[in-house]
Amino acid sequence: MVYGMKRAALYSSRPSLRSAAPDSFSPADASPSPAPLSRWRIWQRHPQVALFFAGVMTATAMFGGLLLSMPSQRALTQDDINAAVLHTLSTQELPSRAMRAAQTIGPSVVRVRGFSDDPKDPKGEEKQNGVGSGVVISDDGVILTNLHVVQGSKKLMVTFADGFEAEATVVAVQPENDLAVIKAVKIPDDLQPATLGSTGKLMPGDEVVAVGFPFGIGPSVSAGVISGMNREFRNEGASVLRGLIQFDAAANPGNSGGPLVNMAGEVIGVVTAILNPTSARTFIGIAFAATIESAGTALGVPPF
Repeated sequence: MVYGMKRAALYSSRPSLRSAAPDSFSPADASPSPAPLSRWRIWQRHPQVALFFAGVMTATAMFGGLLLSMPSQRALTQDDINAAVLHTLSTQELPSRAMRAAQTIGPSVVRVRGFSDDPKDPKGEEKQNGVGSGVVISDDGVILTNLHVVQGSKKLMVTFADGFEAEATVVAVQPENDLAVIKAVKIPDDLQPATLGSTGKLMPGDEVVAVGFPFGIGPSVSAGVISGMNREFRNEGASVLRGLIQFDAAANPGNSGGPLVNMAGEVIGVVTAILNPTSARTFIGIAFAATIESAGTALGVPPF
């Protein structure tokens, strides 16, 4: 294609171009300047690089589209959390604290029966001297109970939570706290001892659970609160028991020696006595337990 007039390059540094007339300029007279390498030729020479960048760009575009398509999330507020908790409480039946404590201590509670050396009754059975409760405190069959539960018996039998029965012997006693330690001759598999707690932070009003065999029935659970601390009680032997826990969970004959536990299921005392101004020997709202610390010193071991 031919144009009417050709213009010289304004910024050419070649003398020949500046001196030559416009009409005499010939493309053959000038050496072609190297053209810049096109992007397309770069991708042709390095296809792996091209594929990599294409993949990155595609993934970025897809992720950005996904973010744009997602609905915005509102931050949770304290009101949202409170509403969720209230909804759960109103729609779900949650276990009580007393039930959880009873389930925790249950595998460690035993029934203790004492038998005298009197001749057998007309039915040929051994004469039962008394019944009480106890709590397993070690996995080799050591059991904590009351002295008055085992006193005067020539033979002791314990029944574990799984129904396993075995004879037991007295290991140690502390009359001033009406406590005794007995040990089973044989033990069931996977015997679970109780977790022993502390009375250091107990206060009136704290919840407690008593587990035992009132009148031989059980294991039975009763719940209440601590009524007072450091109480005294004069037992039938005219001795005075001191430093007792007073509580109002129901206790009756047969509960003696059983554990008094806190809401974590930890043993904080051993049920020892009930107060009744009559001779009925039934519960009227006041019961006492020896502290677990008294039990520790009574048995010649460090306080629990």
